[in-house]
Amino acid sequence: MERWEGKVAIVTGASVGIGAATAKLLVQKGVKVVGLARRVELIEELTCSLTDAPGELYALKCDLSKEEEILEAFAWVKENVGPVHILVNNAGFIRPTDLLEGSTEDWRFTFDVNVIAMCICTREAVKVMRENGIAGHVINLGSIVGRYPVCLPTPNLNVYPASKYAVTALTENMRQELRYHNTGIKVTVT
Repeated sequence: MERWEGKVAIVTGASVGIGAATAKLLVQKGVKVVGLARRVELIEELTCSLTDAPGELYALKCDLSKEEEILEAFAWVKENVGPVHILVNNAGFIRPTDLLEGSTEDWRFTFDVNVIAMCICTREAVKVMRENGIAGHVINLGSIVGRYPVCLPTPNLNVYPASKYAVTALTENMRQELRYHNTGIKVTVT
């Protein structure tokens, strides 16, 4: 972790759960972390608990279903904190729905947050890394349901696993693309 001390990380979905825990750990290791989330007040609360940590946590409001907000957030980070070295694509959305009677709006929102936002954030982070000669790291949060079919007791959780299969596939394809372009940037799915 010493390699990342003083560097900049962006963590999406940093208001609760894995995102908040990741942001906290990175700050405790000396990383400057920008947490993106709709509920920015929760990140601000976490910031207050990390005043003695060697890193810093910045709370930035961003609705990841809206490309313009993602682009504004990345511009803000670049101008106010510095070039991104680590991107943690953690934000995710799950709403029980089925394919027989489900809501198109729910399906679209699930893919917008879980897949499209991940692609936009990755594109923007990699652009900054390449402009600055940074051998950074992109970490995509997947799910066990994005690797293996899971038999569920109810049939109302099928769009979310499909979005996580997409995260897994995109990560593997991204690895090849980054290698092809000799970027030195790593990508991981967990």
